[in-house]
Amino acid sequence: MKTEVDFYEIDDLFTNEHKLIRSSVRDFVVSQITPIIEDIAQKAVFPLDMPKKMGEMGLFGCTIPEIYGGSGLDYISYGIMMQELERGDSGMRSVASVQNSLVMYPIFKFGNELQKHKYLPNLASGKILGCFGLTEPNHGSDPNGMQTRFVEDGDFIVLSGSKMWISNAPIADIAIVWAKDNQDRIHGVIVEKGMEGFSAPEIKNKWSLRTSITGELVFDKVRVPKSNILPLKNGLGAPLMCLDSARYGIAWGAVGVAIDCYLTAKKYALERIQFGKPIASFQLIQKKLAEMLTDITKAQLICWQLGNLKNKGKATTAQISLAKRNNVEIAIHIAREARQILGAMGIVSDYPIMRHLTNLESVITYEGTHDIHLLILGKEITGIQAFC
Repeated sequence: MKTEVDFYEIDDLFTNEHKLIRSSVRDFVVSQITPIIEDIAQKAVFPLDMPKKMGEMGLFGCTIPEIYGGSGLDYISYGIMMQELERGDSGMRSVASVQNSLVMYPIFKFGNELQKHKYLPNLASGKILGCFGLTEPNHGSDPNGMQTRFVEDGDFIVLSGSKMWISNAPIADIAIVWAKDNQDRIHGVIVEKGMEGFSAPEIKNKWSLRTSITGELVFDKVRVPKSNILPLKNGLGAPLMCLDSARYGIAWGAVGVAIDCYLTAKKYALERIQFGKPIASFQLIQKKLAEMLTDITKAQLICWQLGNLKNKGKATTAQISLAKRNNVEIAIHIAREARQILGAMGIVSDYPIMRHLTNLESVITYEGTHDIHLLILGKEITGIQAFC
């Protein structure tokens, strides 16, 4: 199946396996997400059966080796999955992004064999769901200032503090929590639901990502076995590596939501009659559509090359920041222009535009704000750190 938006014949660069993955995930979205998404977005309800369905579809752990329950696929395959999921809804893509990049990735990269075999197969199947605890109420763009800490107590650590704006938190079975020891060194800790003193209250009344369940993580002297500390890497670089992986997926996901908005606007413009002819015949509408197609094509090419660099282990933090920032900015601009083309119909749930637009207001902020990514690039260009 050829993509509906491929002005530069980028499809010719994909393998048959890539195209099969795209077709399969698109079918999954059309059959499992599209029929329910507008209703659950209006009601702000998370579909509790979705993680299991995603696991059965192979949407979790796709780059993790098969020995740990994953699929052993390349990063372009992962990107394609995120693109098609976000075509359906940013909230649904967020579920997969967190599970893949922020939960399974750190266990695979920084965990020992016992931890990998204990958690990864169940995460890959969707039997259990995870979340990632880095952001705090007073520390977002400055994660090194985190106040969550632990002290040692025999074979346990005692964890105290809190995390904020955590996707999946209220329903997660495990949390990858980043906390400082008594020497201010950051470690990743696997905290399990049911540990005494651990709670995850839901954050309600969101206008954005209404299909994604978001919450806090609260640790009131939680006793966690020392064996739950991820042993192979510590320091701030460890969670930042996870964020790079997540941002990579977001860059692809933004292309998916941009395509959905573009195709919706194009179809509407061809069907909507004003002054006796389709509004697609007017110059200003054609300008908007031409600019949408141009921006999508640029974003597709960025994702393609970034995927190649990821596969070679060469993608840098700055390169990933450029892709996340550029592609989300393109997507939110396209959503706004599509809203204009649809006029009043752009704000109702008969069409996906306003849902996409409000979702993107979160996507442009999480996993590094729009401006922070600008400064990451600024440091890469000048060699000077501007934000600390």
